[in-house]
Amino acid sequence: MIELKHIYKTYGADRHSLRDLSFQIKQGEFVFLVGPSGAGKTTLFKLISAYEPMSSGDILVSGHNLKTLRPGQVPFFRRKIGFVFQNYKLLKNKTVFENVELPLVILDEDADVRKEKVHALLARIGLSDYADQYPDFLSGGEQQRVAIARALVHEPELIIADEPTGNLDPVLSDSIMKLFFEFSKTGTTFLVATHDHRLLQPGRGRVLSLERGALVEDRWL
Repeated sequence: MIELKHIYKTYGADRHSLRDLSFQIKQGEFVFLVGPSGAGKTTLFKLISAYEPMSSGDILVSGHNLKTLRPGQVPFFRRKIGFVFQNYKLLKNKTVFENVELPLVILDEDADVRKEKVHALLARIGLSDYADQYPDFLSGGEQQRVAIARALVHEPELIIADEPTGNLDPVLSDSIMKLFFEFSKTGTTFLVATHDHRLLQPGRGRVLSLERGALVEDRWL
């Protein structure tokens, strides 16, 4: 699913954000990415999702070599990925339903199919009663759940999540992680950056640890 071969990302003359990074992630794996601020987690996400090019090395994602991916192919490549951002990135002029529906609109899904999928997912994350609300009227935790639903609704091959439970209480965090694990069992690959070490429980997957842009640990929980 994901393979990195000797990846370097350099800014300026000598600042290595990522240094000689190599690892593989198989389809359906659940991987936590941990490390202090500045370790390179966000940079890694940008490279894997083709928002920035690597300085050297090779990245393969879902059969695509990102080094040779043409600009016109990038939007189609990203349709295979669901993103959960720290700052939600919800569209304030659209309702909760419309925000979650957006990936399906881009994929030109039938309107009845979109409606069924969105309402089913909102029910699973406890936001059925908020479908017609706008993001500004939601709490931070509710907005995060909307962002998570938007990332999952089109059943992508890969979910990239940056601190997805950062604004949620422990009970909601556990329910969201349970939802993530359910999706991973259907073959979706998860790469989740977190500072919440409470989530790193036995049997929950794999942990990649970064420090100063280098991989310092790769272990199974």
